[in-house]
Amino acid sequence: MSVSEQKPSAPEAGPLTVGISSRALFDLDASHRVFENEGLERYMEYQREHENDVLGKGVAFSLVRKLLALNDDGMDHPGVEVVLMSRNSADTGLRIFNSIEHYGLDVQRAVFTNGASPSQYIEPAGAQLFLSANEDDVRRVLMAGYAAATILPTAIRENRSSQLRIAFDGDAVIFSDEAERIYKEHGLEAFSASERRAAASPLAAGPFKPVLEGIQRIQSAYPMEESPIRTALITARSAPAHKRVILTLRAWGIRIDEAMFLGGREKAPYLRSFGADIFFDDQTIHCSLASHEVATGHVPHGVANEQIRQTTEDE
Repeated sequence: MSVSEQKPSAPEAGPLTVGISSRALFDLDASHRVFENEGLERYMEYQREHENDVLGKGVAFSLVRKLLALNDDGMDHPGVEVVLMSRNSADTGLRIFNSIEHYGLDVQRAVFTNGASPSQYIEPAGAQLFLSANEDDVRRVLMAGYAAATILPTAIRENRSSQLRIAFDGDAVIFSDEAERIYKEHGLEAFSASERRAAASPLAAGPFKPVLEGIQRIQSAYPMEESPIRTALITARSAPAHKRVILTLRAWGIRIDEAMFLGGREKAPYLRSFGADIFFDDQTIHCSLASHEVATGHVPHGVANEQIRQTTEDE
């Protein structure tokens, strides 16, 4: 069953709810090295020994802080909730909550799974988006029909603007991978011809459509020129394949503040100019380059990632 065919039960009118792993929120590299090199028991001891040592900020920290700040703006919108979803145990997770308290983050709900994947708790948590450093967990969430991304190691360049800026790729992220499959299987000429013929037919939804809808419910509380969230579509598409994208968003009633149709040019310079707090893309090459400039989430979904998985399995 494809993502577009599944119908997660997250409430449409509720807050934008984001599940996040501890390694996406905080810098747990040192702790993770202890786990990998010395095992689980030593890792648990290490976390207890450092329980009162505040963790450094992780790649997605700035994103979470800006999302939660939306709850304090006094405007009438559904707001945002962040749920910690961690493979730690409650015992070792105490250090994480101590760090959350230190930074003043209003994170009240948590799921600690003691080594198991937290993916099965996305639906009961009501999350529309899951961010994690664990790609296996991310894939499980995507297969269940929810938006998810693997947060890549990034040289953190915090956008000091109070405005939250989020950038998205199009195919296999906001939209389904139906058009990208034609490109991968039949080439650029067949892709362009197909998109011209289907220009008036909206694309099927990709995993991040509900995330955009949640963002728009918040944006709608503000005059357009005063919105605390600004979105951008940054896609390798070019004319004439742009038309179907624009008409699809119009049919969905979803607003994108900025759209860049790059015709295959590198995305990283545009992301830097846009000032993205985070960028979501399904293509590993785009993610790798973007991660040198901005926080980046790889969405391991769609035909491009099916090919990567098959290559890995064959090796």
